[in-house]
Amino acid sequence: MKTFLVIGIGAGDPEYLTVQAARAIGRASAFLVLDKGEEKQDLVALRQRILAEHATPGHRVTEVAEVDRDRTTPAYTRAVEDWRARRGDLYEDFIAGLADGETGALLVWGDPSLYDSTIAALEDVLARGSVTFEYAVIPGVSAISALAARHRIPLNRIGRPFQVTTGRRLAEGVPAGLDDVIVMLDAHCTFAQLPDAAEFDIYWGAYLGTPDEILVAGRVDEAGPEIQRVRAAARERKGWIMDTYLLRRRDG
Repeated sequence: MKTFLVIGIGAGDPEYLTVQAARAIGRASAFLVLDKGEEKQDLVALRQRILAEHATPGHRVTEVAEVDRDRTTPAYTRAVEDWRARRGDLYEDFIAGLADGETGALLVWGDPSLYDSTIAALEDVLARGSVTFEYAVIPGVSAISALAARHRIPLNRIGRPFQVTTGRRLAEGVPAGLDDVIVMLDAHCTFAQLPDAAEFDIYWGAYLGTPDEILVAGRVDEAGPEIQRVRAAARERKGWIMDTYLLRRRDG
C-alpha cells in the first residue's frame, strides 16, 4: 500500500519542527512541494532547508505550481470547493506516481488540522477511487500557538471560552458571550471596523517565526492604526503577508 504523510512543519521557524515530524520526513522517499510563485519563494526555501536537514539521501522532490483560487467571487463556498478539487488533482497525480509500498509526503505550513484544505482534499481523492493509499497526519505548531507564545499570553482566560474565526465572519461582529476571539485570514483589518473596538486589546503578529516577524499589541483604538500601517508596508515589501491576531475584551 502506498502511504502519504501530511506533515505539519510549524509557523515559520525551522526549530518549530517536532521530533515526530522530523522522523516522518525521514520515512518518506518522495515529497510534493507546491510552488506559490516568485513572491513566496522563501516559503519554498524553508521547505528545502527542512528537507536538506531531515530527509534521507536520495529522496526526490516533485515541485508543481499552486492552483489559483478566485478570491473576488461572492460565491465563497463554491470557489473554495473548486480550488480544493483542483488541489486534489495535484495530490492524486503525485500519489499515482509513487511506487507500490512507497511513502510520499507533503510539508504543510503550520498545522494541517487548522485552516488547511489538505485533509479534506485527500478524502476527496480517496472517494474518487482512482488511487489507493493510506495517509497519516502529523500535527505542527500553528500560527495561533506561535502568536500566543511570542506575546507571552495564554489563549484562554479562567472559565472563559475562545473562538477561532476569520475576518469574513468577524465582520458580522464579535459573538455574544465571547471575550476572546482569534482571527485568521483577515485581509481587511476588520478589527478596526468593529463598533466596540475600543473595548478590546489586540495581539497581532505577522510572518510568525521568521526573520520578518512583526508583533504589535495594545488597545485596538490605539494600536490598530499602527498595525494597519506596518501591515501595508510589509505586504508592499514582500508581496504577500501571513498574519493573525487575538482580540481580548478588556476587563472593567
